Amino acid sequence: MIVLDWKKKKVLVTGAGGFIGSHLTERLCELGADVTAFVRYNSRNDWGLLELLPEEKQEQLNVVLGDMRDSDAIRALVKEQDLIFHLGALIAIPYSYIHPRETIETNIFGTLNILMAAREYPVEKIIHTSTSEVFGTAQYVPIDEKHPLQGQSPYSASKIGADKIAESFYRSFDLPIGILRPFNTYGPRQSARAVIPTIISQLFKGNEVHLGSLHPTRDFTYVLDTVDGFLKMAETSNAIGQEINIGSNFEISIGDLANKIAEIMNKKIKIITEDKRKRPPKSEVERLLVDNSKARKILNWKPNFSLDEGLRKTINWLKANLQQYKTKMYVT
Repeated sequence: MIVLDWKKKKVLVTGAGGFIGSHLTERLCELGADVTAFVRYNSRNDWGLLELLPEEKQEQLNVVLGDMRDSDAIRALVKEQDLIFHLGALIAIPYSYIHPRETIETNIFGTLNILMAAREYPVEKIIHTSTSEVFGTAQYVPIDEKHPLQGQSPYSASKIGADKIAESFYRSFDLPIGILRPFNTYGPRQSARAVIPTIISQLFKGNEVHLGSLHPTRDFTYVLDTVDGFLKMAETSNAIGQEINIGSNFEISIGDLANKIAEIMNKKIKIITEDKRKRPPKSEVERLLVDNSKARKILNWKPNFSLDEGLRKTINWLKANLQQYKTKMYVT
């Protein structure tokens, strides 16, 4: 394990305005790093979920708006950085069905732009973010890093491409890259395109919860545990050249998850399944369950939050921020 003095590090976080990215950026601020936060451009100068950070933490940031597909913008960002956490991506699976070209261009060419710039302006390490979606439906469980990859949606295919390009730059050009692969992160700030805030926000409005398929299982990790995984990837010298899964090593079906959340919230629940919320049959990921032994061995990482504990924290946050959620609308 490398002992990093974060106060002496210039750190770039792409996708900083997103769910995981905002939590990682906040933690880096707490550690005293000099953080450049890259957020997708919009004409409102909206920083995404970084807007929810306390003002004193926002003032610590150098926020830059742009587009991952803009190679010149990325080159300017990477120059003089010590570390890069690359989370910038279009992540919504239903959106990728409708906009596959935008998803592929952002996720694959955006990653290529980061890697090309890092070759030109050498950095100490790049942490590239993968996803459990690259595995598709489990062919065996628990899923280790050797599990076959399956492009079951345009999003998952784009992330497979991005992962393999990152791997190729490590093997071809000795670029110092580690690939971190979170399984189903959840927690405060997550949008209603994800299942846990979808369930919670609907239960705050009533007893009916509209969902898609109820039988698929997922392996959920609380967001602060995921952030800890990113930091440990940066701090571990032998993580370079590695693909590492992080997750709880516990699976739960969507139906059972909804009932668990209802029990914690002391609510009676009526679940209504809707076809529009279901993935196409050949695209559905039926089962995800991580083998996190490599993360435990190489990173000395393990989850600190149980599912019940993380859900309670998430429920409490949503209760205070319910105005941000469109509970009657299916969010893609």
